[in-house]
Amino acid sequence: MKIRIMYVAVLMCLGLTACDDTTDTLGDTLTHTADKFALLPDTFGVVTRSMTVDSVLATNIYPYVGHVKDTETGSYVTSSFSTQLGVAVGLINGKPKEDSLRCEKDEYGNYIADGCRIGMFINSYVGDSLNTLKVTLHELAKPLEDGVNYYSNYDITNKGYLRKDGNELKVAKSFTYEGLASETSSSAITYKAVEFDLNQLGEYVDMRGNKYRNYGSYLLTMLYKHPEYFTSSYNFIHNVCPGFYFEQTNGIGNMGEIIFVSLFTDFKAISGDTLTTMSARFSGTEEVMQTTFISNDKQRMAELAADMSCTYLKSPSGLFTEMELPIEDIKRGHENDTISSAKIIIPRYNYETEEALFTAPASVLMLPKDSIYSFFEKRNVPDSKMSYLASYSSSQNTYTFNNIADLVNKMWQIKQGGKGSEDWNKVVIMPVTVNTNSSTTSSSTTVTSVTNEIGLKSTKLVRGTNFLGRDGKDANGNPVSASPLKISVLYNKFRD
Repeated sequence: MKIRIMYVAVLMCLGLTACDDTTDTLGDTLTHTADKFALLPDTFGVVTRSMTVDSVLATNIYPYVGHVKDTETGSYVTSSFSTQLGVAVGLINGKPKEDSLRCEKDEYGNYIADGCRIGMFINSYVGDSLNTLKVTLHELAKPLEDGVNYYSNYDITNKGYLRKDGNELKVAKSFTYEGLASETSSSAITYKAVEFDLNQLGEYVDMRGNKYRNYGSYLLTMLYKHPEYFTSSYNFIHNVCPGFYFEQTNGIGNMGEIIFVSLFTDFKAISGDTLTTMSARFSGTEEVMQTTFISNDKQRMAELAADMSCTYLKSPSGLFTEMELPIEDIKRGHENDTISSAKIIIPRYNYETEEALFTAPASVLMLPKDSIYSFFEKRNVPDSKMSYLASYSSSQNTYTFNNIADLVNKMWQIKQGGKGSEDWNKVVIMPVTVNTNSSTTSSSTTVTSVTNEIGLKSTKLVRGTNFLGRDGKDANGNPVSASPLKISVLYNKFRD
């Protein structure tokens, strides 16, 4: 009887244990995983201000030249640029044989070129097409080196880059955009072009002290005497032509965007049985070093930055908007919750009279304040984790950063780890130029590069005035008015 009673007791314990295991997981089998979470929305004020920018990285796909006044703000901008010239693939193998040349030789025994000109091809321009602009071309004494970060305030004229030994090539040209002739590029696209005649100066003395009838004769002679200098753009830049500096020296009222610069040396040669005029061409494009140097009205920039009614985005190299995020307020009481979304919409003010010269930036970039220089020096692209792009919406008149949750979480981790700087919770919003590559197979577009905007862009943004926590009070418990600029947060919280 005792054994029987013990056997029944054991069976009952086993049954109860089985029931406990089953009921623990019963809810999981009948309830969707999402029902375990509560979605909690909240909003917080942010603080923004304008900050002046002394300079930005000077490299960009298109350089600029000109001098303009922003009639809305009263500020002036002057842009000049330098460019190197590249060697076309196949130049050495494709050039006529030397015995087919039909060029006279000068008193120094060098070939005489029929002509030599450098064309500055205009992609677009803003301003009055009848205003006269004067640009002076300077020969460089040495190339700007790859791997060096040149900024837009770099003083190229006083850093030893311009040749100033008395034999330098220097040509000035005055023009209006209305009066420019059109030229067709090698890609069969027609552009307005500003031409500088390099042979008009007569005798040219190279950096080695050798004399030539003119600059074109120098290039043609070097092509045949030292073909090894023309096997690559690097060899050409370091042994023949370091490049040129195009300086805006007079005029106001327009700014040109330069798509490329090309140098042509003309000569005659026998092709088949025909005497033909040929050209050796060297072009400056994004594949070689191009830099834009900017002179801005710093006093006026400081005055605009002090304007408390708004914040500014202004390029080139003018004003950015700094934003302080209320990370501690956002995480208070939600230390163990997941932030699934954090959205910021920044409204733009319309100017009283929309200024044609300065338009609203098409794209802006948000970066942590500590990385506004290193991001571009490292040639980074936005990763939607610590850097974010936003496009201007003309219909809403806003810039929207749809989800910076990863940035908020990362800033909180930095703060908790005690490794943050005094700007640990600050970001900067700046105008940028975005370059993309479209895939024909997947119908997708990939951002290939992002550079500082150095064109004429300007806009006023709604200013964030304070942190507004969920209780509507400041750190001292005093009620505060709502900030015009907010971050909307969505938390994922485990249900009790």
